[in-house]
Amino acid sequence: MRTKDLNVEKEKLEIIKWVTGLNDNTAIERLKMLREKPKKTDWWDEITDEERAAIDKGLEDIKAGRVKPHREAKKLYEKWL
Repeated sequence: MRTKDLNVEKEKLEIIKWVTGLNDNTAIERLKMLREKPKKTDWWDEITDEERAAIDKGLEDIKAGRVKPHREAKKLYEKWL
């Protein structure tokens, strides 16, 4: 067996070990969905039009310089963080 194949087998075993210890129902449901529907779609195609618009607006704000430094944003929103 080649080294690459051995590494893949090692990764599989580590994933199995991790999955058997999961207690998070959401993670288990997502793994089941992945198993049942293993399509390769980009997350961009999975989000709503509103989410896309919000991302586009944020990118426009960045290009236009309508941004604040992290320290200012953190201070402004610290009560919710």
